[in-house]
Amino acid sequence: MCGIVGYVGKEQAAPILLDGLSRLEYRGYDSAGMAVYDGERIVIKKSTGRLKVLGELTHDGETMPGHIGIGHTRWATHGEPSDANAHPHFNGDQTIAVVHNGIIENYLRLRKLLTDKGYRFCSETDTEVVAHLLDYYYSKYGRDPMAAVTKVIHRVEGSYALGIIFADCPDTVYAVRKDSPLIVGISDGGSLIASDVPAVLRYTRDVFFIENEEIARLTEDEIAFFNVDGDPVVKEPRHIDWDINAAEKGGYEYFMLKEIYEQPGAVRDTISPRIRDGRIVIEELDMTEDEVREIKKLYIVACGSAYHTGVTAKYVFEGLARIPVEVDLASEFRYRDPILEDGSLVIIISQSGETADSLAALRLAKERGVRTLGIVNVVGSSIAREADAVMYTWAGPEIAVATTKAYSCQLVAQYLLALRFAEIRKTITEAQLSDYLHEIEMLPNQIEIVLGNKARIQKFANRYVAAHDVFFIGRGIDYAISLEGSLKLKEISYIHSEAYAAGELKHGTISLIEEGTLVAAVVTQEALYKKTISNIVEVKSRGAYVLAVTNDDNLEIERTADSVIYIPKTNAYFANSLAIIPLQLFGYYVSVGKGLDVDKPRNLAKSVTVE
Repeated sequence: MCGIVGYVGKEQAAPILLDGLSRLEYRGYDSAGMAVYDGERIVIKKSTGRLKVLGELTHDGETMPGHIGIGHTRWATHGEPSDANAHPHFNGDQTIAVVHNGIIENYLRLRKLLTDKGYRFCSETDTEVVAHLLDYYYSKYGRDPMAAVTKVIHRVEGSYALGIIFADCPDTVYAVRKDSPLIVGISDGGSLIASDVPAVLRYTRDVFFIENEEIARLTEDEIAFFNVDGDPVVKEPRHIDWDINAAEKGGYEYFMLKEIYEQPGAVRDTISPRIRDGRIVIEELDMTEDEVREIKKLYIVACGSAYHTGVTAKYVFEGLARIPVEVDLASEFRYRDPILEDGSLVIIISQSGETADSLAALRLAKERGVRTLGIVNVVGSSIAREADAVMYTWAGPEIAVATTKAYSCQLVAQYLLALRFAEIRKTITEAQLSDYLHEIEMLPNQIEIVLGNKARIQKFANRYVAAHDVFFIGRGIDYAISLEGSLKLKEISYIHSEAYAAGELKHGTISLIEEGTLVAAVVTQEALYKKTISNIVEVKSRGAYVLAVTNDDNLEIERTADSVIYIPKTNAYFANSLAIIPLQLFGYYVSVGKGLDVDKPRNLAKSVTVE
């Protein structure tokens, strides 16, 4: 979850570190710090709170002279948020500084070993173990930084991305990675490391993705890569085409609102290259038609909002391609010892491509010899590299912690995949395929229509900023939509919210409904209109106020719902792409109405890179 930035070059390092860290704030953090070599020694400044506190402490970096440094935003895992626990961390004589993202699983054993050798610890973190372990091996192996780094890699267990500077080598930054993301870039003025691409876009568009257990050595004008044994590794850079403005708010009050409004374009970008001359083309699938026909079962594995897209996709894959589907929370997948038979395909969905539980599920599937497909947004991410095939969503950078456009792109990617499978397996006709593709190509324009209704949604949201409990209900795909609508509300407004399959209300949930309780009913599945309307009547008879999200041809709903938001009619399989938009806006406007930081909700982070 933490953010790492490093720089060595012609320019003053600290302002560049602060700028890079500011572009990683979406990852979530509770403290921040920088270490800069000032020509005589390594100086560290760090503090709890937002990055602006560190900026004020260092006068935006101007009071930290030096041309080499590392910076960090920390999300607490070992030890409470405090100045002492904030990164960077020193060795004993303050000649080695380290920043770290991830968890060192054997840190207690290493801490005891180092304590027995006379090392003293100033923090509760697992990271300080790395600083002292580097010192131990640096002294033992002839004060050779590469030897020390390689020895540390062999001793620590867990996940890590490390940025390291040595006072004895004031022109070099070292970077190491295992399971936590880290990239390297080189610009005209120097070399950089970072946890994610937005941190370096101002300085370079050519980046290297460090693979697991690789080391990068950066100087002002050269980058070299090595494996765990210190042998050179040849790597090619990737060119990043993102516009730098994609990581800025572009006139919107919050990134989340900007990203909500980017959904028509993002969905269009995900769809357009894959529909050619009325056919679906998914070149990256890397499966023959015979292999697709031989699929016996799909496992969709993901976390959070990505998991919710999988719940929708289950209906789509089973309905169109007639393939049985299991949808699993990635955090549970490994621990139930899943039975993965021949003919299974495991689909791993992740915005960042670095989600720890999803990555672990991917590796389990590969260990069992099962084919894997990653659906991710970040090019070159761990899941993208390790899956047998990868389908990119092309949503562009998503900064707000609460996902919107990445969610929508994951949905349409799975629609296309399901239709391609259905086409190959001949479970739909040519005429049906043509109709389905027409409906999918209409989605971006229809999303724009829904966004045009924002004033009505905002007005309704303003009535419920003081709500204590909100319930979302739906049947079939509408239940999947409700799961995501509920999550959007709770994660950014902190209002207790739950989603229920509408048919389950009588099995206990309806006891929670009382006078004035808001119930959001999603009613897009025409075959289930009457059944869901009967559930609306049930909650209204207990005093609920009902907001309905439904298709614009469902006039019967006005007889029962208190307020209605209409969306354009589309094929029932694709309704999530439209119905989720008003629920995203509802959550957003409730949060804004409460005066909360929509982009950085408490206790949450954008990329969950530890289990």
